[in-house]
Amino acid sequence: MFILLIAAIFISFIIGRYRIPVPQLLEILKGKLLGMPQTWPAAVETVIFKVRIPRICADLMVGAALATSGATYQGLFKNPMVSPDILGASAGAGFGAAIAILLSFNLVGVQLSSFVFGLGAVILTYMVGSIIGRSSNAILILVLTGMVVSTMFSSFTSITKYLADTDNKLPAITFWLMGGLSSVSTTDIKVLLVPFCLGIIPLFLLRWRLNVLSFGEEEAQALGIDTKTTRKIIIVCATLLTASAVSVSGMIGWIGLVIPHIARLLVGPNYKELLPASFLAGGIFLIIVDNVARSAFTIEIPLGILTSLIGAPFFMYLLIKGRRSWI
Repeated sequence: MFILLIAAIFISFIIGRYRIPVPQLLEILKGKLLGMPQTWPAAVETVIFKVRIPRICADLMVGAALATSGATYQGLFKNPMVSPDILGASAGAGFGAAIAILLSFNLVGVQLSSFVFGLGAVILTYMVGSIIGRSSNAILILVLTGMVVSTMFSSFTSITKYLADTDNKLPAITFWLMGGLSSVSTTDIKVLLVPFCLGIIPLFLLRWRLNVLSFGEEEAQALGIDTKTTRKIIIVCATLLTASAVSVSGMIGWIGLVIPHIARLLVGPNYKELLPASFLAGGIFLIIVDNVARSAFTIEIPLGILTSLIGAPFFMYLLIKGRRSWI
């Protein structure tokens, strides 16, 4: 999978509306690494270092974040149909971006608002779920509360779209909600890197505990796991990944639902291998989809549309082929 990731990244440098020959790409990369004098066109260097590299990094980080958080939530809630937006992070982030666009915030303001509202939605879900679910069905209560919070923030987003100017603000909100990385920059990567690392590193260190939590509440406690504290840490980390990814890319669905199942088919249900496999598979998938989005047609297709067109039929295929055995 790591070799496939490297291959996908290399192909991403070459293809696009501005095609770069392989010899020229290798020459530029070699020249930059060795500090050689510039003998290539400045436009090609700009495309590689100002457009392609930030976009490839964003593809990798967003895809890996959504797939890893999806796999984490599926293990935490013991439900194969769970996706990263189960606790309302995506819906909250969508509303945050919509309200920021309505108020004419700049791109950084839109991303910050999206991130804050995504975290706020999950905090609200967890607080309400903790108040209601003080019994053995705490997980079920948390999931149901997440559905309610997601619906509420989706309604807020619809109200925002209804109030938006139909000439400028409404198209901007709609396009953002469809997801895409066409305007990503090096600054966005630097901003995304902090919550990405804060979320992914603890999950990788605690991934063996996800195996224990998947046994059930009583079994995990009998094995010495502080389930309440561990669940809080895992939810916070997965939410950081989801909210930060959505704040940069917009709403990109199906990655967090389908990719963990593909990884599970490849390496099995053990989270020691499943989480790294989901990380790599998510990055590979979004890099490939983004290549199609920016190269297949004369205009760029929003990523959310493509991931839905690919993810939904493929997930149906998995259901038909594997039935219950892969769940």
